[in-house]
Amino acid sequence: MGGLKTYLRATALFCALAAPVAARADADLPDDPLRFFAACAGRMSALMEHQWIVDGPASEATKARRADILDLLTALTPPGQEARVMGWRIEAKAAHAALLARTWQDDAASTARAARQALALHNQCMAFLS
Repeated sequence: MGGLKTYLRATALFCALAAPVAARADADLPDDPLRFFAACAGRMSALMEHQWIVDGPASEATKARRADILDLLTALTPPGQEARVMGWRIEAKAAHAALLARTWQDDAASTARAARQALALHNQCMAFLS
């Protein structure tokens, strides 16, 4: 029963997320939703860990949104593909953590570019959660 409950919850969440996005002309649905949301979950994990250092309360909000994406991933992941999806999450987390680490550099221009890029990637994910 637990698996069915998780599936139904994630399906309802996916429908709730997809409806407003489909109605907006400025947000294109990703070609591969499973990989897109796996990358978003990885990025949110990196952001949450970064926020533990710089903004504790923000990390709680990120944690909640990440949980929603993880529920969605659970529903979207075909049986036997869990390791592949986890690999995508890990790759995205490592890349985003490296990007966030660049925001601590002494070079102001490099720091600003990294911050803008991290924000743009975060906004891509958030566009599907708003």
